[in-house]
Amino acid sequence: MLTIEQALAVQRDAAVHKAHGLRAPARFVVSGMLAGAYLGIGVILMVSTAGPLTAAGSGAGKLVGGLVFAAALTLVVFAGGELVTSSMMTLTQGVAMRAVRPARAAAALGVTFVANLGGAALFAAAVAGAGLLHSSSGAERMLTDMLTAKSAELPHELFLRGILCNVLVCLAIWMCARLTSDGPKIAVIAFAILAFVASGYEHVVANMTTYALGLMTGVDAATWAGFGGNMLWVGAGNLIGGAVVVGLGYWFVGGSPRGADASVVEDEGASVMAESGSRSPH
Repeated sequence: MLTIEQALAVQRDAAVHKAHGLRAPARFVVSGMLAGAYLGIGVILMVSTAGPLTAAGSGAGKLVGGLVFAAALTLVVFAGGELVTSSMMTLTQGVAMRAVRPARAAAALGVTFVANLGGAALFAAAVAGAGLLHSSSGAERMLTDMLTAKSAELPHELFLRGILCNVLVCLAIWMCARLTSDGPKIAVIAFAILAFVASGYEHVVANMTTYALGLMTGVDAATWAGFGGNMLWVGAGNLIGGAVVVGLGYWFVGGSPRGADASVVEDEGASVMAESGSRSPH
């Protein structure tokens, strides 16, 4: 396992890669759309497996939902994709280490958010068109219950649940950065995501699919106003949890390293990537 200082070096390189991704916008957007769709796969897997259990009154619904939703982040990490919630941590660490300009980091986060939303919406449209939810009353009921609960949450509740959620999601990515073999990476992802889902926290990208499905299938609790409010408050909470709590927290614990000027680092990263054609793991 890498030390915290070594893991920060890994995160520095990942941040430079993400910042440079804007130079190939089409590829960057597609990578973000794939990540949004992968989170959608997790949502459908969760309601399809946990929904029938919950409808039957089984207390195992949350446990099963948390376990299977881990497939979403596993796909992002191992298949490759730009996910805005983990980028909140990685790009913030890159800025803190002077490897990425703040404006470039903010632009990358904005583009990733929109790309995640596009991928989630397209995936939701495919699921709605296939009638998958209607074929499972438990899944359909769970989606409705989830959206009803979200619509009743106050802004400060959404914000705080967003912080708690992305602390766990970014801890999963941070631990993956410290680990050097795939099996343990899958294990830490599973435990972190189980904790987030079973606890009822809020993830902005997962909610993109949830709300899109609700709007497309006519769930009464799914409204455009509710969708927008959820994106705002949960997204802001996710940003604090990922960027400040985990990102800057471990940057400080690791000795607050600062590297070369961001313009030099980004230019060097661009040259290396152009030669190697490497891809960011998350």
